[in-house]
Amino acid sequence: MSSIFTKIIERQIPAHIVAEDSENIAFLDINPLSTGHTLVIPKKEVDYLFDLEDEIYTSLNLFAKKVAIAIKKVTGKRIGTAVIGIEVPHAHIHLIPFIQMSELNFANPKLRLSSEELADTASKIKEVFSHKS
Repeated sequence: MSSIFTKIIERQIPAHIVAEDSENIAFLDINPLSTGHTLVIPKKEVDYLFDLEDEIYTSLNLFAKKVAIAIKKVTGKRIGTAVIGIEVPHAHIHLIPFIQMSELNFANPKLRLSSEELADTASKIKEVFSHKS
C-alpha cells in the first residue's frame, strides 16, 4: 500500500509543493511547527531514511540543502533539520525555520495555517528555489 507521501508524489492528493526534481520532492507540512516547515522526501518509497541506497540518500540531502537555502531566504530564519522516522512509513527530512532551539520541539503546539497562507508561503519558496536551481 502506498504511503500518503507516495500519493502526493503521484498527485493523488494535494500538497503545497515547493520544489521537485527527478528523484525528490519537497512540500509544506500541513501541521507545521513554524511557517515554512517543509518535508523533503525521495520519490522512491523506502520506510526508513538510513535504509536508502547511498545514491538516493546523497541526492535527498543535497536537494534538502537547496530547499533549505530557499526557505531561509523567504523566512529570514535558520533552518533546523529533524529525522524522526515514525510518522509516515516513507523516508523524509523535516526542514524547520527557527530562531530559538525550543521551536524545534515536536511536542509544541502546531500552527494552524489557512490553505491561503500555506499556498502563499509555498509560492514564495518555489519562486526562490526555481531561481537558484
